[in-house]
Amino acid sequence: MIKLNINGEARSVDVDADTPLLWVIRDDIGLTGTKFGCGQALCGACTVHMDGQAVRSCQTMAGDVGDAKIVTIEGLVGADASKEGKAVQAAWRALDVVQCGYCQSGQMMSAAALLSENKKPTDDDIDAAMSGNVCRCATYHRVRAAIHDAAKRLEA
Repeated sequence: MIKLNINGEARSVDVDADTPLLWVIRDDIGLTGTKFGCGQALCGACTVHMDGQAVRSCQTMAGDVGDAKIVTIEGLVGADASKEGKAVQAAWRALDVVQCGYCQSGQMMSAAALLSENKKPTDDDIDAAMSGNVCRCATYHRVRAAIHDAAKRLEA
């Protein structure tokens, strides 16, 4: 039995320690906002926060999480959302960032992690932080604009 803290809630799951966190989140806990993309930590679709840092859940093993606090997209934009989560969600909506939407939970998780560390990111900061998130629809310019918009919302 592995004990996890997911979106502020204690969870116990009966999985092997080497089960990727992605599958625990999706299959065992039932939170399907975190997406499977490549399974090799190359695309960013599975991004979650672990103690505030953006990590790829497809390559993070459940047994390695320990006491870390995990936040999924549901926790980022839910009722108890952080100020960064709220700002990112509002900016994504205002600027109509999403095209197909498959990668966007990972994009939003990476954006919120960036904004929690850097309240006024430059284009270079954004490009560096978001470089591991792939979007087949190529909404990169809208993602960058939304991150700038979210940063302005955080200033207000």
